[in-house]
Amino acid sequence: MKAADVAKRSAKKSKDPKGPHAVRDALLDFALSLPGAWEDHPWGETVAKVGKKVFLFSGVGKDGEFGFSAKLPESCDAALAMPGAAPTGYGLGQAGWVSIKVDAKKMGPLELYKAWVEESYRAVAPKKLVKQLDAASMK
Repeated sequence: MKAADVAKRSAKKSKDPKGPHAVRDALLDFALSLPGAWEDHPWGETVAKVGKKVFLFSGVGKDGEFGFSAKLPESCDAALAMPGAAPTGYGLGQAGWVSIKVDAKKMGPLELYKAWVEESYRAVAPKKLVKQLDAASMK
C-alpha cells in the first residue's frame, strides 16, 4: 500500500475509532507506520509484513467482530488470558502467535493492541529495522 493511501485512510478516522472496520484500520495503519512495513493480501487475508515475513493478520469477520493475530514471544501468556484470545491455528500458536477476536463495543485499549503489534514486528523484523524503530522512538 502506498503512503498516500495510508494517509488518506488515516484522515478519514477520528482519534477514537468506532466500529470493527475503524478499529482494524487504526491498528493496520499503526503496523504500516513501522519501518519497512507493507500491506499484503495472501489467502484473501489482510496482513502487515516486514520483508517477506508477516507480523500481523487482521480482519473483520462476517459476525462483525474485529480479529487479529500477532507473534507475542514476551506477552503470549498475558494475551491468552484476555477474553476472545486463543493460540493461532495452523501450528502458529506453538510459535507464540495469538489470535484475538474483539467486539469493537467491548474492546480493550487500542494502545495495548498497538504494543502487541510492535512486539510482533520486533519478533520478525531484521535487526537493522528494529534499530531504526528504536532510534525514531528516542527522538
